[in-house]
Amino acid sequence: MILNDDTIVALATPNGVGAIGVIRLSGPQAITIANIVFKGKDLTKQASHTIHFGHIADGDVMLDEVLVSLFVAPRSYTRENVVEISCHGSNYILESIIRLLIKSGARAAKPGEFTLRAFLNGQLDLSQAEAVADLIAANSKASQQVALQQLRGGFSNQLTSLREQLVQFASLVELELDFSEEDVEFANRDQLKQLVVDTMKVIGGLIRSFELGNAIKQGVNTVIAGRPNAGKSTLLNALLNEERAIVSHIAGTTRDTIEEVLNINGINFRLIDTAGIREATDAIEQIGVERTMEKISQSALIIYVYDAAQITVEELDADIAKLQRPGMNLLLVANKIDLLKESQFNALPVEAIGVSAQQKQHIDSLKDKIYHAAVKEQLTGNETLVTNIRHLEALQKTEEALNRVLNGVDGYITSDFLAMDIKQALHYLGEITGTVTTDDLLDNIFSKFCIGK
Repeated sequence: MILNDDTIVALATPNGVGAIGVIRLSGPQAITIANIVFKGKDLTKQASHTIHFGHIADGDVMLDEVLVSLFVAPRSYTRENVVEISCHGSNYILESIIRLLIKSGARAAKPGEFTLRAFLNGQLDLSQAEAVADLIAANSKASQQVALQQLRGGFSNQLTSLREQLVQFASLVELELDFSEEDVEFANRDQLKQLVVDTMKVIGGLIRSFELGNAIKQGVNTVIAGRPNAGKSTLLNALLNEERAIVSHIAGTTRDTIEEVLNINGINFRLIDTAGIREATDAIEQIGVERTMEKISQSALIIYVYDAAQITVEELDADIAKLQRPGMNLLLVANKIDLLKESQFNALPVEAIGVSAQQKQHIDSLKDKIYHAAVKEQLTGNETLVTNIRHLEALQKTEEALNRVLNGVDGYITSDFLAMDIKQALHYLGEITGTVTTDDLLDNIFSKFCIGK
């Protein structure tokens, strides 16, 4: 994709009235265009990374007093000349200044075009550019840390190192093709095999990290399920520490799902309180039960709540058997332990977490269990986690190509086939960082950005 020589402009702060709004220009003529409308110092003669007070005027009409920040290429986000105009946050003022800048030679930026230019000018690789969008959208401490780690190049550095080693061997295998008639071997097959095995360990670890990475980025869908009157809504209220759900002693009060977000240690859990699982007594309750089962099928974590004073062992086992499925985390919560006799309390299943939702007993302990069900290890903020489905698919294709290389080495296939499979692995790794790109791929990625970033 070839960049135009035009200069783009957009509002960099959110739409809506605020104290301050920031308008960003980027391109070869950014400083010149800003200088046309700025009344103050001559911006074309000022140093990079300086701020200047003055006002923006359309002819003799002053629009606003502003501060203008200058970033001279290549010392800017896009590696182009960048100007940021800080003005008052009136929609009328912001729109008037942007229209004036467009009239003076700029054009309106497309979604993500500033970051696209940063990528195309070598300021960021593609995975770092995507991390910018993730950082903007971060809604928890953990998602912010993961995006920041990727923006700093943690993921990119790991992939670049793997790619460089594979490129070296690919070059040697290609060299063998030039001497095919002399039957020489430049790439040691044992070393190649070991490199592929080591690379696949790293790739495999990154693929496995997606489950946690995606949970951190999107939040963990967590269903609170159980029989009617087991205390599901009371437990939701206790976890949130507020009266969010209607609580009643009448079985079947909850007819529809209620969704709330609970943040535990920086991870967002999307708690879904559901209708009780039983044979419905009317059409409305039947719909509620159907929605409950649908939510359960979509969840990453199920908190199964039961009345420890009422349910039998056989009933409990039957309910768990209905809910369990491969890859699903299930927490067993024995509610109403404040009503249990000592013998009943001692007979609770070992895996059950005993709580009293009404009395808010052991709620903090349950929160710890919920957190550790989603996050098996303590996060330090330095982990390399895959959070992007595009990256996951590219890594899976890389793994498949490396498997073919491994099978080829063991099967003593010819150098041309080995070279082809190594090239495939390199291609898919390159798609992640942007070493290999297409216009369609870039359009798809950057069209999802907000305008002004």
